[in-house]
Amino acid sequence: MKDIVTSAQVETSGFHLQLSLSLADFTLNIDQRLPAQGITVLFGPSGSGKTTVLRCLAGLEQATGVISFKDEIWQNSASNIFKPTWQREIGYVFQEASLFEHMDVRANLHFGLRRVKGIDRAEQTQDLDAAVALLGIAHLLDRSVISLSGGERQRVAIARALATRPKLLLLDEPLASLDIARRKEVLPWLERLHQELRIPILYVTHSIDELVRLADHVVLLDKGAVQGSGSISQVLGSNDVARLLGDEASVIAMGEITEQEVQDQTVRVRFGGGHVWVPDHILPVGQTVRLRILARDVSLSLYRHEDTTIQNCLQGVIETIEPDVSASQALVRVRCGQEMILSHVPQHALSRLGLIVGSSVWCQIKSMMLLEKKEPAEAGS
Repeated sequence: MKDIVTSAQVETSGFHLQLSLSLADFTLNIDQRLPAQGITVLFGPSGSGKTTVLRCLAGLEQATGVISFKDEIWQNSASNIFKPTWQREIGYVFQEASLFEHMDVRANLHFGLRRVKGIDRAEQTQDLDAAVALLGIAHLLDRSVISLSGGERQRVAIARALATRPKLLLLDEPLASLDIARRKEVLPWLERLHQELRIPILYVTHSIDELVRLADHVVLLDKGAVQGSGSISQVLGSNDVARLLGDEASVIAMGEITEQEVQDQTVRVRFGGGHVWVPDHILPVGQTVRLRILARDVSLSLYRHEDTTIQNCLQGVIETIEPDVSASQALVRVRCGQEMILSHVPQHALSRLGLIVGSSVWCQIKSMMLLEKKEPAEAGS
C-alpha cells in the first residue's frame, strides 16, 4: 500500500523522521514528514513499531537516520549528530503515569519544573497554573498520589509534561492501562488538549476509538513499515485501510450544527455530503463537530424510501466497488457531494440491484457518531 499523502504534500514546517532499526521480528523503516500542529496519531497493531518511533524521537533509543523538528536537527547519523533527550524540549507521557508516590500531586508537578532552564519563577508558576487548569486537576493538588485513580494519575502526568514548556508532546498509549470507565473519563481532557494546545502532539495508540476522536493526521504502521499516512479523513477513507479495519471501517467528516431540536434531543449537521440529523441536545448552533459514519451502518437503495425509520438518506454516485474482507460482500465507495461514504454490501445484493460504478444510489445511514467537543467534568474520576 502506498502512502496516501506524499512527503512533498505535507507542511514543510513540521518535523522529519527518517529512521531504520533492526528489531527482533522486523526492521523498522520510516520516512515521514509530519505537520507541526494538531495531533498526529501513530496507529497500528501492538508490536508494529509505534512506541519505538516515539522513543527514537525522544532520544531514548537510537536508530540510524535523521530526525529534525522545525529548524532543529536532533539526529543525523551521517554527520554524527545526536542530541540527548534533555536538549530536545519535549514532554513525554508513558503508558504508566510514573509519578512519585511519596509526594503529593503538587510536589510531583513542581519536580517536573526543576529541569527547565532560563525561565523565571513567575513564568514557571504561570505555566504550571495553566496546565493545572487545562487538565482540571486543581482539586487534586494536595492529594496523595496513592489515592488517585488511574485517570487522575494520567491527567497529572500530562500536566507535569506540559508545565515544562515542551515544543512537542509525546503520548505513548496514555489510556492503555486504564479500564473502560477511566478511558471515558480521560478522553474528554485529551480532546480539550486537542482544542486548546498550540504545540504538536504525537500520539501512539492501537485503539480505533482514540484514533477517530483525536487524530488530525495519521501514520499507519504494521511490522515497522508505513502502510499509509495523511489526514484522518484520507486515511480512513482509503479502501485498503477500510479492509484492514473490517467491521470498524468508517469515514470521518467535519460539519457544523445548523439547527437544534431540544424536544427530540437532536441536532441538524451540515457537512460536505449534505444535512443529517444526529442525537444530541447540548451543543449549540454554529458548533463545529466531527462525524463518524461506519460502513456497516450504511445500506444502499436505488430510490429514496419514505416508509422507513431511517432518518438520514443522502444521494450519491458509486465511485468504486472492490472486494471486502469477506468474499460474500463488497466494499462500495459512494460520492455524496464533497464527501465519500463507505458501505459493506452483500455481493448478491449488488447483482440483484444491478449496481455498478456510476450508478446513482441513496445511502441510508442507520446511525452515526457525533464526536463532539464537550467540556469535561471538572471533578471526579
